[in-house]
Amino acid sequence: IYYILRIIYSRAFCVAFFIGGIMEKRVAVISIIVDNLDSVSKLNEILHDFSDYIIGRMGIPYREKNISIISVAVDAPQDMIASVSGRIGRLDGVSVKTAYSGVKS
Repeated sequence: IYYILRIIYSRAFCVAFFIGGIMEKRVAVISIIVDNLDSVSKLNEILHDFSDYIIGRMGIPYREKNISIISVAVDAPQDMIASVSGRIGRLDGVSVKTAYSGVKS
């Protein structure tokens, strides 16, 4: 299923690119709090799939509370940022919020 979704998404991007021109990109910060450390490997897979759009990433393990705090700066089409945030938010024990800048490219 993972590979099928990846192919479909790639094709959707190509169709949008050729029909509607280049999609407008946004700069944003995706803030992630991981309460369930079992979800970290799945989270890293999602971020790896999105790595072409990541400007930078900072992770802080908060050992006293047994959580991880992650901040990811991205420059990507808004619908792609929303899609990735949604995928991350569906992981067990993971909370995510996205803040968009006014900068568009």
